Amino acid sequence: MVLIIGGAYQGKLDFAKSAFGLSESDVFTCTGGEIDFSRRCIDRIEEFTLWCVQSGVDAVAFFQSRREQWQDSILICEDISAGVVPMGAEMRAWRQMNGLLCRYLSGEAARVSRLFCGLEERLK
Repeated sequence: MVLIIGGAYQGKLDFAKSAFGLSESDVFTCTGGEIDFSRRCIDRIEEFTLWCVQSGVDAVAFFQSRREQWQDSILICEDISAGVVPMGAEMRAWRQMNGLLCRYLSGEAARVSRLFCGLEERLK
């Protein structure tokens, strides 16, 4: 599995498409609690973790129980940990859940890349 992380608008998806030869049909974009693991690339994992917080689902346990479905995937997640800590409990819980999931996924990944200004920094 490849994990690509980075801030908003840093070129994560464009990088994945270029580096791994992905087409639009290869990419699933998370918008809630459904993930189509049959696609080669899962984008916007942070939207899934927000849904998890709102729905009382443990995102790490969800991914752990489906490891075989994503072990050959390219996963893209926005780094939402930077900046001012939100005042709202839900947004703080989202940052925590997203961080915990990224820690788990980075441990499982064969490769972890961080994108900044469209440039890759290979972390693992």
